[in-house]
Amino acid sequence: MPSRKFADGEVVRGRWPGSSLYYEVEILSHDSGSQLYTVRYKDGTELELKENDVKPLTSFRQRKSGSMSSSPSRRRGSRSRSRSRSPGRQPKSSRRSASASHQVNIKEARKDLLEVKLTPLVLKPFGNSIHRYNGESEHRERNDIPHKNTQEKFRASQESSYIPTQYSLRPRREEIKLKEIDSKEEEIVTKGPPSRKTFEVTALKTKDLEFGGLPGVFLIMLGLPAVVFLLLLMSKQRDPSLLNFPPPLPALSDLWEARVFGAYLLWFFLQVLFYLLPVGKVVEGTPLADGRRLKYRLNGFFAFVLTSVLVGIAVSQGMELHRVHGHLLQLVLAATLVATVLSVYLHVRARGVPREALALASSGNAIYDFFIGRELNPRIGTFDLKYFCELRPGLIGWEALLTTMDIIHDGFGFMLAFGDLVWVPFIYSFQAVYLVSHPNEVSWPVACLIIALKLCGYIIFRCANSQKNAFRKNPTDPKLAHLKTIRTSTGKNLLVSGWWGFVRHPNYLGDLIMALAWSLPCGFNHILPYFYVIYFTMLLVHREARDERRCEKKYGLAWEQYCQRVPYRIFPYIY
Repeated sequence: MPSRKFADGEVVRGRWPGSSLYYEVEILSHDSGSQLYTVRYKDGTELELKENDVKPLTSFRQRKSGSMSSSPSRRRGSRSRSRSRSPGRQPKSSRRSASASHQVNIKEARKDLLEVKLTPLVLKPFGNSIHRYNGESEHRERNDIPHKNTQEKFRASQESSYIPTQYSLRPRREEIKLKEIDSKEEEIVTKGPPSRKTFEVTALKTKDLEFGGLPGVFLIMLGLPAVVFLLLLMSKQRDPSLLNFPPPLPALSDLWEARVFGAYLLWFFLQVLFYLLPVGKVVEGTPLADGRRLKYRLNGFFAFVLTSVLVGIAVSQGMELHRVHGHLLQLVLAATLVATVLSVYLHVRARGVPREALALASSGNAIYDFFIGRELNPRIGTFDLKYFCELRPGLIGWEALLTTMDIIHDGFGFMLAFGDLVWVPFIYSFQAVYLVSHPNEVSWPVACLIIALKLCGYIIFRCANSQKNAFRKNPTDPKLAHLKTIRTSTGKNLLVSGWWGFVRHPNYLGDLIMALAWSLPCGFNHILPYFYVIYFTMLLVHREARDERRCEKKYGLAWEQYCQRVPYRIFPYIY
């Protein structure tokens, strides 16, 4: 196992992701699997950094005292000057002296550039910064600092002054030079045997795995396919009551048919073809840890139109769509096999990718990473596997996806592959499958109320996601100037008004309202058709808890202020 350079509790310098700025941090722990250090900045923000992004304090020595000004002639203030010489032209001795004075050593240049204050970042006014928060002054100064936070001072020369700093993903010339310098330097650090504390930290991180750790993800991978098959079998029974659970097992011929498997592959690769069509606009995703932005082509609507045209042609040629319902179990098995093979490919592929391409959720454990996914954005050329499976073939109309947790945080493994290809298309449409065998009459007034509830949920879901997406793309958009925000130590702002000032996850609220509306037409004779809304509530509450922990770790004090400002998570005045 590779040894580590820095011990727990050691104070070092850590590079801020996406820039060449280094700040004083404390080493909290080290993951021997991913070789990442968990560090804490002075404002309380905790991040995971690669080893080459962590430097010892000795690499940032203070500048030696002494004047770095120019030639003796200037210090003496010589009055003699040739009449033929231009007043703006320096004497030769001065030019040589000035040239020598600019040859600053490497460590002094690094000192100038990297010693900046960390908390808080002073940003350019966006016009939508929050004016009042929990009784604070209406006109709070931008450089006000909570006294429990410590700062570092930026030294421009020998004088101490504060310089406004804004998080930027565009490297400056000085930063590029320092990157070249760092790539040429080799640091020799005395390495000792791993201490007992190292193993204690590793064991602690194992306990912090999500979804119940290794036992949890193992049971989920076995249980999810079984739940899909059991629900479909229960819906076909004359009495789908829970008292009749479990349903009789089907024959092998009801689960497998080569022609159905071929039809599913045809559907899958047809959507791949539509995805690759050079139509639709190309947009950029959110910045990655290294500052890059991946490009995505948005052509789902065109794929939907083409798919509808082909289905219409097939029906006109005599294809019977009800045969899809008759082969649901075989289609589920075909999709499960494709999702499993894809997951194995993703896991094997991720072993050869650089560490910066891995998702933060990856742990180094083979079983857990097979489930959660190791690689964040697996691509074959320009074909993004995660983006494709998230949108097609299971959820073709969903396009406001690039700022969601699935894309920017979670890796691509069995969890998303099975969810995209099996769980979403067959469970989210389960109410329709139930109504085929158990029809329920709904009056027009009730139908209108259900439709109104559905539209209400859709408006909340759509507007909240659109507002978040627009703000992340361009926080200075004049259309968003009325929104109030809280500044964070990362340089980003948190929305505390609009839909995101109503509850902390308004998009989840809209999603759950729509889920209930989809289930209501099934009536109240059985609880089975309400499995979707019950499961979806549990999913989004768990997802919200994951997001809360991640944001608390990322934004620190700013997230605590946001939670005080917006106390309700999903359901106003309830939760």
